[in-house]
Amino acid sequence: MTTFPSILFDEAHSEAWTIRREVAEAMNPAHPDDNSYARAAATLRELGHAVTAHTGGPITPSLLSAHDVFVVAHPSGELWERTTGLGSPVFPAEELDAIEAYVADGGGLVVLAECEQEKYGSNLADLLARFGVGIEHVTVQDPANCHNKVATWVLGTPLTGPVPAAAPAKSDEPAQDLLAGVRRACFYRSGTLVPPPGATVLFETSATADPARRPLALAVRHGRGRVVVLADSDLFGDDSIGEFDHERLWGNLVTWVARDPAVTAHAARSAEGSSQEAGQNSAENYAEVFAGLKAAVEELRGLQAKDGSVVGDRDRAVALVGDIVDHVVRLMPRFPHDRVYLEAVVADFRTWVADGLGVPDFLDSLEAFHPDTQRVDGLEHLVVFPMYTQNGNLDRNIEAVWIRTVWPEWLAELERGGYDNPMFVPIAFEDFTSGYDTNSAVLFPETVAVRRTPPAFTWGGIFCDREAARFRVVSRAAAATLKLALPPDAARLLASQQLAQDTFVLWDLVHDRTHSHGDLPFDPFMIKQRMPYWLYSLEELRCDLTAFGEAVKLEADGVPQARYVQYAILFDRLFRFPITGDRVRNYDGLGGQLLFAYLHRNDIVRWTDNRLTIDWDRVAGGVADLRGEVEKLYRDGIDRAKLAHWLAAHQLVAAYVEPHPASVWHKGVDALPVEGFPKAVVDAVLPDEFPLSMFYEALRRKLADVVESTRGIRA
Repeated sequence: MTTFPSILFDEAHSEAWTIRREVAEAMNPAHPDDNSYARAAATLRELGHAVTAHTGGPITPSLLSAHDVFVVAHPSGELWERTTGLGSPVFPAEELDAIEAYVADGGGLVVLAECEQEKYGSNLADLLARFGVGIEHVTVQDPANCHNKVATWVLGTPLTGPVPAAAPAKSDEPAQDLLAGVRRACFYRSGTLVPPPGATVLFETSATADPARRPLALAVRHGRGRVVVLADSDLFGDDSIGEFDHERLWGNLVTWVARDPAVTAHAARSAEGSSQEAGQNSAENYAEVFAGLKAAVEELRGLQAKDGSVVGDRDRAVALVGDIVDHVVRLMPRFPHDRVYLEAVVADFRTWVADGLGVPDFLDSLEAFHPDTQRVDGLEHLVVFPMYTQNGNLDRNIEAVWIRTVWPEWLAELERGGYDNPMFVPIAFEDFTSGYDTNSAVLFPETVAVRRTPPAFTWGGIFCDREAARFRVVSRAAAATLKLALPPDAARLLASQQLAQDTFVLWDLVHDRTHSHGDLPFDPFMIKQRMPYWLYSLEELRCDLTAFGEAVKLEADGVPQARYVQYAILFDRLFRFPITGDRVRNYDGLGGQLLFAYLHRNDIVRWTDNRLTIDWDRVAGGVADLRGEVEKLYRDGIDRAKLAHWLAAHQLVAAYVEPHPASVWHKGVDALPVEGFPKAVVDAVLPDEFPLSMFYEALRRKLADVVESTRGIRA
């Protein structure tokens, strides 16, 4: 399944622009920048988009259907422009029909026009008329509002506030801000546009321009698709895209106009389902066998005590174990790479029965299971253990989980090239028993019932599909509730399960390894340590702030998924974490509260007029500054006594998140118990030492049902 959109750039209708630099050099040897969109194409590729040129042949429905965006950049007769020289600048009626149908069916169209449009010999006006857009045959002049004192280099006046035309078709979805991070744009020798009803004008001429207050760029919805039109094509050329905010604007427009990823994903799933159905003529239907395994496991669970021992009908339990073993054996051919492990599972079940169905011991099979040595994208495993599930079922019941490894090559390359994390195994659900019909999104070996704890655990599985799905549901609802207008790439992240999964595997890779890196005053995993819960909050937040900073670096290095990691960390921390779970020592919730309070205190996040706004250009700096405060706390903590470090950590959090009025810790060291350290001072921590603010209390009430709906969510 394609994660990023595919862009088709038309060069078969004598366009004045090409994405192929060598063609631009042939078109205009003296100044190829005047005909090159190579940098514009490179910008899109850095965002992860696939960009190709259409250099010959008609525009047909089958051609367009393979792409998410179609770009038409100023077709022209040779009399007025240097062009690709391929084809006529006139689109035949059947091509206009194909383009209109493509957009109506969900495709995206970007059209770049010019000043005095009628003279170029194209029928671009006919194409735009299909979407209700007109183009005026003028050259805008504005001596008072221009670039480099050139009256025809007009500085556009941007729309202020969220973009209404980019508002969603459904009222419960967040709006988008096509001008996120964009404040200035220059239109070089531009015409003007006539918008249809419901269109959004992105930029217009100023009050001093001739003509005044006329649209220069606009966004339109048409059927299930979207159209962006600009009255000048030079602003994204090689010699102009680096000026003002043109590069960000170009990325925003193309990302917004691209086909809805949910539509693309549905088509891919339908094709995949047909292929799988055609291939299910093997001797065993493994899905049916797993369903039988689940049924036996679910019935056995009802006979188990908290520690996993059988307390119900023992004869029935023996029969059910026999059924489980039979189904595992029948499933073995589906998982040949797990045969040694599955044989050990069968042996552990039989030993359990022979020992009288007491507390189960699956150490032998656990030690035989090593998904960390089989990190192959798409490789599946059958996992059957007596285990509890974190944030799920706390009893050590038998669980059966069919999982799939998520290990794309781009992630494997990053892991090999400096983000080494040999224990990290990102996984996705194929099917599961009821212990995972919960909020649990991890598969950890330490949850399995064993006779003794192994010297070391070598792997940890994180269900990126569930984390991604939960993130998308809550973030979309939060953005809609808070009237937060999202940048187009952030909106695409919330619309695409595949992109969100890729985002989470990168986030988890960096976050997980950060626990062992940096200046650490204590065991980074805090195993069996008794300490106030805000220490856990700061450790988890430190890892996320570090992952955010690394994502900024990776984005600059050309890893497109890294851009989305920044959004994911921000949204999960600000929206989901503070309102999920109860308020008893909710350390992840407190970390989110701290991040929000810090960004709000520094005017990066604003809650005004019942609308949340974010200064997107300042977020990275704010995150880096908070990370600096936490890292200083850690460095100083190395030289502090434990209680002094705990107090300093409390003071750091309390500087931004108001403690409970009854907090003993907030009163200072003189108020804390003198005897019985550490138990007495830890017991002095209130269950909700840092209560939710009024903002979060209101948000939690509005989104409580949404959060609850993500329990046991399937992607």
